[in-house]
Amino acid sequence: MTNKEIKALISLLDDPEIAPQIQDRIQTLGESIIPFLEESWEESLDPQQQQRLEDLIHNLQFDGLQQRLRVWRDSGGENLLEGMWLLNSYQYPDADLQALNRAIEQLRFEVWTLLRPDMHPADQVQVLNHVLFRTHKFAANTQNFHSPANSMLHLVLETRRGNPLTLCVIYLLVAQRLNLPIYGVNLPNLFVLTYRPEDRAAPAFYINCYNRGLILSRTDIEHYVAQLNLSSNDIFFEPCSHLDIVRRALRNLMLSFEKMQEPAKAAEVSKLLAILTDESGEPTDSSAAEDDDEE
Repeated sequence: MTNKEIKALISLLDDPEIAPQIQDRIQTLGESIIPFLEESWEESLDPQQQQRLEDLIHNLQFDGLQQRLRVWRDSGGENLLEGMWLLNSYQYPDADLQALNRAIEQLRFEVWTLLRPDMHPADQVQVLNHVLFRTHKFAANTQNFHSPANSMLHLVLETRRGNPLTLCVIYLLVAQRLNLPIYGVNLPNLFVLTYRPEDRAAPAFYINCYNRGLILSRTDIEHYVAQLNLSSNDIFFEPCSHLDIVRRALRNLMLSFEKMQEPAKAAEVSKLLAILTDESGEPTDSSAAEDDDEE
């Protein structure tokens, strides 16, 4: 369709008798039509028409997000930054992946300047802790724990406040770029990291980013699980996949919207989660409870 034809089509939304059919037609055109809808919104003085246009824009963006999430899933879900950016773009469609990449790269550089090749793993972690939790003052957002903003990576990087999962994701992304053997671990009610030394004889240990990078032993994790009256499970101690991390982030976001009394948004995030669970043939892991349960 030419630009003139697209504008003529959008103008037909003013006719209530054919508006539903026009909306369906516009939906088939995809996200490329959004700039025309935005232009029409700016030119309109009718609040009802503006709302119709806003709904159309959101539906087009949501359809596009679902398609991109399927592509990410089908590619193996290995790129954690991209997966978190896709979640981010649900609330903020204009979020810039390259801006996220630059922010992580800056943190990596600051840590790299302080690392030495002969450092003990615990000392490497202390360097990460120093840069992230002392220099940049990343911390738990205890004042607004259930805010959806805690799941938005670009906002966590800006405000330095997040939930256990997003703080761990930032830490993990920096560590991966430094080739440190650090991975995510799905604990009930809390997400942590584990450092797995290349020397198999050396014991693994755990990192609680929600407590400024506190180092924990396997025994500490066992005690934590016992306090929850749960049976021991390998998932509480072993690394999880990036796909698992984004699934959990979506569960957190869905729970946040539920607590904020926004059921429509919670339902849409549930659809995104289904793309990474039901449609991928993998069941939702009920043992990986949401971070938002832990305060």
